[in-house]
Amino acid sequence: MKIDGRAQRTIWVESDGWSVGIIDQTRLPHRFVTATLRNAEDAARAIAGMQVRGAPLIGVTAAYGLCLAMRDDASDASLANASARIAAARPTAVNLKWALERMARVLGPCGIAERPARAYREAAAIAEEDVAINEAIGRHGLALIQTAAAKRAGGPVNILTHCNAGWLATVDWGTATAPIYLAHDRGIPVHVWVDETRPRNQGAALTAWELGRHGVPHTVIADNTGGHLMQRGLVDLCLVGTDRATAAGDVANKIGTYLKALAAFDNGVPFYVAAPSPSIDWSIASGADIPIEERAGSEVSEIAGRDAAGNIVTVALTPPGTAVANYAFDVTPARLVTALVTERGVAPATRAGLAAMFPDRVKDSSFTRPERSPHVEPVET
Repeated sequence: MKIDGRAQRTIWVESDGWSVGIIDQTRLPHRFVTATLRNAEDAARAIAGMQVRGAPLIGVTAAYGLCLAMRDDASDASLANASARIAAARPTAVNLKWALERMARVLGPCGIAERPARAYREAAAIAEEDVAINEAIGRHGLALIQTAAAKRAGGPVNILTHCNAGWLATVDWGTATAPIYLAHDRGIPVHVWVDETRPRNQGAALTAWELGRHGVPHTVIADNTGGHLMQRGLVDLCLVGTDRATAAGDVANKIGTYLKALAAFDNGVPFYVAAPSPSIDWSIASGADIPIEERAGSEVSEIAGRDAAGNIVTVALTPPGTAVANYAFDVTPARLVTALVTERGVAPATRAGLAAMFPDRVKDSSFTRPERSPHVEPVET
């Protein structure tokens, strides 16, 4: 994607050939700042502190974190310790575990001397695969927007999204935003309703920022506005991302996604989830088995913004001493998901649907689950 006409990715190897550059997303939208990771601890802190976030980008950052660890010490103990430290940074996004396991499979058989170079090659491959996956999701999701556009008779397609599943959450393109960018670039009129996404406001801060930089028409709304818009026919489809999907189609995404899915179901609005295969956890059947991250209460009780003088300030929202619960994600059951948009096509949010799309990825599972048809038929691509 581009920032003011200049191509930009979210993560890269610096000109020294080994340190890793990232966009510090905690400084957006008011300041565009980059940071440099120089060791595995830097990578773990960047993930935990949400300088990088979004399941795909977390996975790539984890891979590069192991590169930095191998550069410092390529021993088995170092590989195990760095993997454990990075894995503990955030629990919900399955890409983190997936990337670390993939790196370990590649590095384990290698000799100590060859591990650093091999690690960088594999991390680069993971990054490039992420870009290809998201571009493919964009192509398959474009068909859904084209179908909606045909019904609008020239009017803009109104798409509601939640949190940030844009290129800032990946290496490039984004998951939920990839079809939107493709539609916009092909001249299809689109308008995006951007949930502010409390408590971290990643819709208002990040999605609005990147859509604006790309020239996509959008409007930021309070999180509780979506149902109202759906009731009045102002949403043609919902398109969100996921941090972890189960083999049966349940999806964990930023807190509040479940409520949007309920409103969409009640109003007959298609609810699509962009799900790259590394975000699918083939080992679990039920969303109840997905660990839900709980973060610091200060994310709810405080908010940061820019004052009239241009200074970034943090202010308190709640009375001193108020108890705060801050669940970062919720689970939307598969029965509320119209379809999953993957890099291989649009799949019903069912075990059978995913198994047909990814027969090479499915592991033997003994669970059984009644599968209910989505409330809107998926569009064939």
